[in-house]
Amino acid sequence: MTTAKNTKIAAITDDGISISQHFGRAQYYLVSTIEDGKIVGRELRHKLGHNQFANEVHIETPGQPHGMDAASHDKHLRMAQAITDCEALLCRGMGMGAYESMKSAGIQPVVTDIATIDEAVMAYIEGNIVDYVERLH
Repeated sequence: MTTAKNTKIAAITDDGISISQHFGRAQYYLVSTIEDGKIVGRELRHKLGHNQFANEVHIETPGQPHGMDAASHDKHLRMAQAITDCEALLCRGMGMGAYESMKSAGIQPVVTDIATIDEAVMAYIEGNIVDYVERLH
């Protein structure tokens, strides 16, 4: 967690104000730009999600947890393309596969119980946010 100049933190959202409950279903990312410990900019970006992948074949590998197969990893990385300039991704729920894919893309995923984006971003910046990995599915 950092307060470096021009740090960007993404949050999944459907309304631009609150963090959505599920990573795969959220329509947007709200990207907050941080300078000197303050939010100095916000940008709503479209996010790929389950709806965009509905027509793609989905075959899970037997014995692998949901979302941990190569095809799912590829989809997660495609979802991450819109936020590759971000240090972290705040969400309120996501699958283990998506969580691991974000980490492999160099984006720190954080599963939080904080509903409001600005509040969660500030908690992240201040080092007070809790990553509830036990909520991964």
